[in-house]
Amino acid sequence: MSSAPRIGFVSLGCPKALVDSERILTRLRAEGYDVVGSYEDANLVVVNTCGFIDDAVHESLDAIGEALARNGKVIVTGCLGAKPETITDLHPSVLKVTGPQAYEDVVAAVHEQLPPLHDPFIDLVPPQGIRLTPRHYAYLKISEGCNHRCTFCIIPSMRGDLASRPIGEVMLEAERLVKAGVKELLVISQDTSAYGADLKYATGFWGGKPVKARFTDLARSLGSLGAWVRLHYVYPYPHVDEVIPLMAEGKVLPYLDIPFQHGSPRVLKLMKRPAHAENTLERIARWREICPDLTLRSTFIVGFPGETEQDFQLLLDWLAEARLDRVGCFKYSPVEGAAANALPDPVPEEVKQERWERFMELASEISAGKLAAKVGRRMRVLVDLVGDDGAIARSAADAPEIDGTVKIFKPGKLEAGDWADVEITGSDDYDLIAKIAR
Repeated sequence: MSSAPRIGFVSLGCPKALVDSERILTRLRAEGYDVVGSYEDANLVVVNTCGFIDDAVHESLDAIGEALARNGKVIVTGCLGAKPETITDLHPSVLKVTGPQAYEDVVAAVHEQLPPLHDPFIDLVPPQGIRLTPRHYAYLKISEGCNHRCTFCIIPSMRGDLASRPIGEVMLEAERLVKAGVKELLVISQDTSAYGADLKYATGFWGGKPVKARFTDLARSLGSLGAWVRLHYVYPYPHVDEVIPLMAEGKVLPYLDIPFQHGSPRVLKLMKRPAHAENTLERIARWREICPDLTLRSTFIVGFPGETEQDFQLLLDWLAEARLDRVGCFKYSPVEGAAANALPDPVPEEVKQERWERFMELASEISAGKLAAKVGRRMRVLVDLVGDDGAIARSAADAPEIDGTVKIFKPGKLEAGDWADVEITGSDDYDLIAKIAR
């Protein structure tokens, strides 16, 4: 072990929180701290929490308890830190609690408990910063917060209103990542397609040229870097149509992650979802006409307060017509502070479960059919893992950790981070099977 102060880090929650963790670790590493992988080796542990739903709150509280039991010196940050009493009531011995995006507060708390060793003669941080993802892909956070007030969501109360990063700053980070070997940029924020609205789409500069802080301009600029660009958390505003031709041209991946949440106009109104009046089915059909290889992923909530059997059937009918490629579904659960808690007509738990099962059965049938249609095709994939049984890779249709995979048998000398050209030989409900194309 070196004599440098040693930090342990636990990062929970969504990719946006993961980026927060990377920023904190980059700063600490630049100041001479070592980052270690066990509680026992650490002088201090930082836990970055999630507080979006009850299960996430329980997971965060359990992680804090484990860190206290195995190390004893714990600083807590992240979304759950917006409600410090929730943490301190159960774990009064934590050293400090800070809220989300409070990078300076976290670093200051670490300084207070574990002062840094300064060595200005050693470059401790690579240009791309400290990353918690594999070397070949990285999350690129373009903004914080959200201007919407969906009744089931408490993110704005934790992370505030939309605050977009200047486009020059975003592009410089993306450029550094690609130069460091990142082959896939996963663009994330709470509301990606609203990027730049709070900046009045201000003009910035990148590479000596002006570029506006707009969703389409950002996608076009990122697409010029030569890496895969994957767009997550995109609300279906009208201007999203502008990015579909970029996908058809191969500038960005033909992939959109759009949280539709429901198919019933009445339930969407209860949720206060933005753009709920848009005829999304017609737009999806137009998008696929322009870009036939477009992959659409989404998440949905069943059992929302007031959801009737008729509403649920509308959702099933919507999904059957939309035929989304990748689908996740959650049973509604009350979240402390959410406006939906006050809505009448809660759905019984057994009904939520039954609806969830029916929804997922339909979603898996659609997925299985779409994947079966890919058997015999050749495609380029990005390898994530190589083991004794073969390689695990992803196609343009697959985001890491949330979508399916492409399983390659007899991959030869492939390594993680390699590109591979494969032929699809089989499929199941969610994954593809492939061999190296000759």
